Amino acid sequence: QVQLVESGGGSVQAGGSLRLSCAVSEYTQSSRCIVWFRQTPGKEREGVAGIYVVGGLAYYVDSVKGRFTIYQDKGNNTVYLQMNSLKPEDTAIYYCAAGTWVPPDRLLSPNEYGYWGQGTQVTVSS
Repeated sequence: QVQLVESGGGSVQAGGSLRLSCAVSEYTQSSRCIVWFRQTPGKEREGVAGIYVVGGLAYYVDSVKGRFTIYQDKGNNTVYLQMNSLKPEDTAIYYCAAGTWVPPDRLLSPNEYGYWGQGTQVTVSS
């Protein structure tokens, strides 16, 4: 059973930065992919950035490319999401999720993941 705990959310003005952390209890076959999702009321959960634990290859949704970076610290069993140049439309609850290996075209799909953290709120004001 993989457990995930997010931290690092908060409130920031547009143009600011935040770094989210996802502590992963253990790296197993069930946590080959770690992905950050976000969700706002009334909208579906959106995959923002994902990383393959083996190899470190990362993928991003177009709206965050060049602004967000996902990376891992295996020594601390933590996956980070560095968010720069934040915009009001980045406001959401951010979740990290873990799952078995999936090909890149499904990496950011929420249906692929069975382990989720509790979420952390990110609020960006204009």
